[in-house]
Amino acid sequence: MNLLSITLSLLSLLHICTAQSADPAAYSCNPNSKTNSSNNQIKTLLDNLVSGTIQRGFISTVQGAGGKNQIYGLAQCRGDVSKNDCSTCINDAAKNILKLCPGQSDARIWYDFCFLRYGRSNFFGQVDTSGFFLINVQNVTDAAIFNKKLAALMNKVGSRAPKPASRGLGKGKSDVSPFDRLYGLVQCTRDLSELACAQCASIAIGNLPIVCGDKRGCRVLYGSCYVRYELYPFFFPLEAKESIQHHTVNYKSVLAFNP
Repeated sequence: MNLLSITLSLLSLLHICTAQSADPAAYSCNPNSKTNSSNNQIKTLLDNLVSGTIQRGFISTVQGAGGKNQIYGLAQCRGDVSKNDCSTCINDAAKNILKLCPGQSDARIWYDFCFLRYGRSNFFGQVDTSGFFLINVQNVTDAAIFNKKLAALMNKVGSRAPKPASRGLGKGKSDVSPFDRLYGLVQCTRDLSELACAQCASIAIGNLPIVCGDKRGCRVLYGSCYVRYELYPFFFPLEAKESIQHHTVNYKSVLAFNP
């Protein structure tokens, strides 16, 4: 099991909210990385991350002359969202990470529509399974059937994400009863290789029954991948009878530490 330890304590690191608001789903700051000299460098990096993400949906870039003065940054929008939603999300992320992690050169911020991180060490292409779980507090009515359907769906969408043509995104839906439809999504950061994406997705999906067992919804927010399932539609494109919904008030947070 890759999950080293779990604490249900909600630290100041974590906030929960709706996807389109200016508040993040979660964020983390490394208190050991605080330095006033990096502020202008981080602002320049964030400008580059915002513009690159709006143009291409993803960017990984380096700011600085070299050695210890370099800072590595990555930003990405979820592959199914529109360019306008991507632009709004990544601009909010860049603005808020400066407020939430002032003067810190190692930070990350998660939204449902986008993700942004930066740090002094080169994390490009490396699988990072540290982060958070957001868990719906409500249980499903028939856990045996639900968990069987969930495993099949998440394995299917998890296998789609690493394929080069998918650009890190896998999503799908499955009926669990005549009245309930299950929606699942996996998104890897696009700096990962096919193998690394598969590894991150496998770890996240493998931890769903451990951390989120029998729950109506769950999100895994890792540094290298994002995994989510719900009993309501949350990804695009929508079918005629569907509408995006936000059920965040019934969620609890789990902070996951991984080796």
